[in-house]
Amino acid sequence: MQNSDNTTTRSPASQRLYRFIPGVKTFIHYQRSYLRNDFLAGLSVAAVALPVGIAYAEIAGVPAVYGIYSAILPLLAYAIFGSSRQLITGPDAATCLMVAAAVSPMAGGNPQHYLELMVLITLLTGLCHIIFGICRLGFIANFLSQPILIGYLNGVAIIILIGQFPKLLGYHSEGGDFLQKLLELIDNVGMPHTPTLLLGGFSLITLILIKRLAPRLPAPLIVTVLSIIAVKILQLQASGVSVLGTVPSGIPTLHFPSFDNETFRRLLKHASGIALISFTSGILTAKSFASRNRYDIDADQELIAFGVCNIATGLVQGFPVTGADSRTAVNDNMGGKTQLVGIVAGGAMLLFLLFFTGPLSLLPNAALAAIVAIASIGLLDLTSIRELYKASRRELILSLITTAGVLYLDVLPAVFLAIMLTLLWMLHVASQPYCQILGRIKGLSGYHDVSKHPAATTIPGLMLYRFDGNILFFNVDYFRKSITTEIARSPTPVEWVVVDASPVNNIDITALHKLRDLRDELESKGITLLFARVKTSIWRFFDENWLKANLRYRNEERYHTLTSAVEAFNNWKHQQGDTKE
Repeated sequence: MQNSDNTTTRSPASQRLYRFIPGVKTFIHYQRSYLRNDFLAGLSVAAVALPVGIAYAEIAGVPAVYGIYSAILPLLAYAIFGSSRQLITGPDAATCLMVAAAVSPMAGGNPQHYLELMVLITLLTGLCHIIFGICRLGFIANFLSQPILIGYLNGVAIIILIGQFPKLLGYHSEGGDFLQKLLELIDNVGMPHTPTLLLGGFSLITLILIKRLAPRLPAPLIVTVLSIIAVKILQLQASGVSVLGTVPSGIPTLHFPSFDNETFRRLLKHASGIALISFTSGILTAKSFASRNRYDIDADQELIAFGVCNIATGLVQGFPVTGADSRTAVNDNMGGKTQLVGIVAGGAMLLFLLFFTGPLSLLPNAALAAIVAIASIGLLDLTSIRELYKASRRELILSLITTAGVLYLDVLPAVFLAIMLTLLWMLHVASQPYCQILGRIKGLSGYHDVSKHPAATTIPGLMLYRFDGNILFFNVDYFRKSITTEIARSPTPVEWVVVDASPVNNIDITALHKLRDLRDELESKGITLLFARVKTSIWRFFDENWLKANLRYRNEERYHTLTSAVEAFNNWKHQQGDTKE
């Protein structure tokens, strides 16, 4: 039997199967010693995911039962297709808010049309994930830098938090943008509905205390149960406390939405933004827990897994999902070892959906708002903001601009603002790489940055210059200006400029032409421009594009080290001296 298993493991077909469906390998080679931990972790995850899914349905703008649908199917799909052993997928506050922002203007107040649009955008989000995964675009998560992602999620957290106050204080909200909701809060904060305020305050305090004193307990489930009991015993519904209402039971039915080309086009644009944000957020969670448990994940496979999860939940009328950090933390804290946790959690919630939805009709909206409010506070990352303040004011400004963009522009336009800011930041960094003049330090080998080592000495007439980046069309002018500025600053006349090209991995044709112009410009001033430690591929590019137009450089020396360049300069100076004599 063992030999058969090993043969199967080594066969190319099974290797491909394990690559595209990692969960199969986990279950084929499942260790029974993991079963107890996985089972208990699965029940704990279900206890948290169920009330959270119901609460997030409110953010997405759909009835509570669709939050349960969105919590169940993704867990089962990810258990088969995901490469992380700890990640728990499910509804997320940011993606729910993005869905509502995309769908609400198009629905025209029609709940059925809203639901159709929500299902379509969920399916399109999954389709985007799968296409990205097939094209091996797992690196797209890097297109949102950490400071900008932090800024984006901070803005989302503030919007969600402000949106919970009507339910926590018991006043009616007309909706609208962030500023309108903030003004409503200011107008109503002094006139709360007392029973709602007390119940909401009790829920908030209970959630905070459990999180601090007993973090392993399912705080959302405890608050859900206690608040239902309070409404039942104290007859709070008669006092004006708003409750969830009837939640239908039963297995969700498959549904494919109808749509026209214009609807498809508009939602596809929004779905691509949701796919990017949800994947970036989810992959960070997956990588974090994979590192903690000492294994690697496949970013491209995660894209496909997220796509399957979203298509699965879309077909049963759920909304987009991603990796859920709080529920993943519950899994990890309970000692969950494999993807079986997701199957146990999904199965437990499915049983609840079939037989135990009745009591949910008395669940107060204030308790749900408290659950969402605590989750949104968890999205706020003030620690990273403080770190940015100490480490990089520029990146702090980018983060704050992104937050302001979310609050002012709304969540969907802010996605593209975040991407544009990231690209601009990347271009800014790439366009002005760090430059340094190199010198020798007594007792140390090699050549070092003279600006950081005042004791370093240079050779009169020779400037050793290092450019820490590629030389391309958008930064070659900066390269030229930097060299000419350093020549002007030199305390002695410069005769040779030797560029240490070891950090340079690429030079494009535009940059090459401008380097040729720089060389001619310096040559007219009696200064020779040379390169050392150039990579072979770049020398080949030089040969094909430089020498054909500049045959006089055919016999130019090529220095493999800075030391050989320095020796050549010294020999040249010696020859110059002999010539003068």
